Amino acid sequence: MTLNKEIKLFNGKNLNGWVIYGTEKWYVEDGLLISESGPDKEYGYLGTKKNYKDFELNLEFKQEADGNSGVFIRSTVDGTKVSGWQVEVAPPGHDTGGIYESYGRGWLIKPDKEKDSVLKFGDWNKMKIFVKGDRVTSYLNDVEMVDYTDSKIGQGEGGILLQIHDGGGIKVYWKNITLKPL
Repeated sequence: MTLNKEIKLFNGKNLNGWVIYGTEKWYVEDGLLISESGPDKEYGYLGTKKNYKDFELNLEFKQEADGNSGVFIRSTVDGTKVSGWQVEVAPPGHDTGGIYESYGRGWLIKPDKEKDSVLKFGDWNKMKIFVKGDRVTSYLNDVEMVDYTDSKIGQGEGGILLQIHDGGGIKVYWKNITLKPL
């Protein structure tokens, strides 16, 4: 494998290369990856089978209904309890692009409030996440949301996970999920 070659994490046809955690719904329709609340209205995750350490991750998402979700980096799941770091995907006013540590320190950094207008709720958004060593930088629609350095993240091991938040009534569409190892 050539270094720095872009990897398509989602093939637009099925969930090959991914593992579903929990009872929430993850399916492919019209070339899109769709996540929506299931009958249990609990947290749910779709995770890569492979682990990734240093990378540039690009994806697009569109939120319907509540839209509270996230993209986890260097993360692992036990049942539906995740260990790792989430780059937030949330409705307006809820810190999309910020970094949250689940079952740990909570919010590590939130974007400045004036950056909230970058999110196009109900339309497609481009997210880019750079992870290199101790540093994570997130971009939403080409605007830098946060740039954060943390030794605990630097020690993290695990895969990429997409999240659906608990509470029910959530639907998020995903496409063009690619990863370039750094």
